[in-house]
Amino acid sequence: MFEGFKLSMIDTGDAVIRVRHGGSGTPLLLLHGNPQTHVMWHKIAPRLARDYSVVAPDLRGYGDSS
Repeated sequence: MFEGFKLSMIDTGDAVIRVRHGGSGTPLLLLHGNPQTHVMWHKIAPRLARDYSVVAPDLRGYGDSS
């Protein structure tokens, strides 16, 4: 899943947020719903990354985000 995407952990000082990101172009932020994680975007994110810089975080308290 998420072929060509990078995985990053971003320390905000109050929390550490897990983020998948890839592609190039205009930024596009994909936010999941409850009780999902960023993985819900695994089918569409690679297609969107052809035209956009896709950013798919795990919201605070979900997945590997603190």
